[in-house]
Amino acid sequence: MDEDYVFVDRPDDAREQSQPLTGHLAGIDRFIDELESALWPLNCFIHNNPELGYKEFKTHDALTSFMKSRKGWTVQRSAYGMATAWEAVFDTGRAGPVVSFNAEMDALPGLGHACGHNLIAMVSVAAALATAETVRQKRLPGRVIIVGTPAEEGGGGKIRCLEAGAYRNTDVTLISHPGILNNSPMVRTTAFTSLSAEYHGKTAHSAKNPWQGVNALDAMVVAYNGISAMRQQTRPDDFIGVKITNGGGSKANFIHDYAAGAAVLRASTAPHLHELQQKVEGCFRAGAEATGATVEITVRPGYLDHMPNRVLAASFAKHWQEMPNVPDPPLPAPGQYTWVKSSTDQGNLSYVLPSMNVSFAIPPGPEFGQPHSPDFEKASKTKGAFDRAMRVAKAMAGTAVDVFVVPGLLKEIKEQWKRDMDQAQSR
Repeated sequence: MDEDYVFVDRPDDAREQSQPLTGHLAGIDRFIDELESALWPLNCFIHNNPELGYKEFKTHDALTSFMKSRKGWTVQRSAYGMATAWEAVFDTGRAGPVVSFNAEMDALPGLGHACGHNLIAMVSVAAALATAETVRQKRLPGRVIIVGTPAEEGGGGKIRCLEAGAYRNTDVTLISHPGILNNSPMVRTTAFTSLSAEYHGKTAHSAKNPWQGVNALDAMVVAYNGISAMRQQTRPDDFIGVKITNGGGSKANFIHDYAAGAAVLRASTAPHLHELQQKVEGCFRAGAEATGATVEITVRPGYLDHMPNRVLAASFAKHWQEMPNVPDPPLPAPGQYTWVKSSTDQGNLSYVLPSMNVSFAIPPGPEFGQPHSPDFEKASKTKGAFDRAMRVAKAMAGTAVDVFVVPGLLKEIKEQWKRDMDQAQSR
């Protein structure tokens, strides 16, 4: 360091570092600090052993073995009809609030944990354990649950868990997701779906008797051009990706009797996505009408947009700000959404019960790569990323404990969720 300069803390920083934590957050902070030595190697193991959706066997075994070692938890391996789903429950035996944390596990093909699901699992495990310990010490009624959810990357593991009853009688569901751009408990994600279209025509020689043919490729081209033209009238937050997946074979001197295409659609809300889907399907049908071909349209349901609960978010923000050394970027203003272009199956849960999906920024890699990049895969393994995840776990546990101890809070959370659902359906 150059001796000509003297560095001092800002007054605000000094105040933050010296101010003791209050209420149950103080105990949560100490508990997770002590837990870190056990979670860090588990985090590294998961990151070093990336597994694709519904094949997360090593991660499943590592996490369930760890939870079985924790006193007071009942663990079910291979839960809800899926080999790699699991559930851990801390049950006080008395009726009370039920808070669920989701632990994702799957990695990306060819990229490993470039979406940071190792960190998501660590946040949920740490937060759930801290919540349960606080519930135990304060002798509060209710249950704390961790659901190990496979195949978030396109496999819809949470949807399958939901359909199998994983969130029945659950009051709130909590999760987090790392990135490099946002710290926010008010994350809105996009809804998405995918479609495929198969056109069937009639082959004929293009020189000898083309009038006897029905050109399936022309049908696909008409649909492609129709979708391209439609983009001019779509909203800024709409996304349409379209591709010709089969151009009718390798011969150019024949009328093609088969062609196929696919489209991926994203929109800010599920109701608007439905409108966009109807328009794209109309373009696919128009191709068939224009050429005389027949078309078969297959819709693969995707994920709903995530609707964050602002009451849960306010509780998280309170605890996040109370802890010292608040990292950048700052949280959004109270009630302000953070819009993210990606999609998650947590969105489907948010339409069934109150949800919070916390976005948190980890120290970026040298290329400032965002999720789904090799650079982010490296960043998600660092100790700095793990430390940030533990901070998120502390604030999330504080939020969960608030649900148990703050009079009327759970009722307020549920009332806000009902208002959000009414508003979402009216858009």
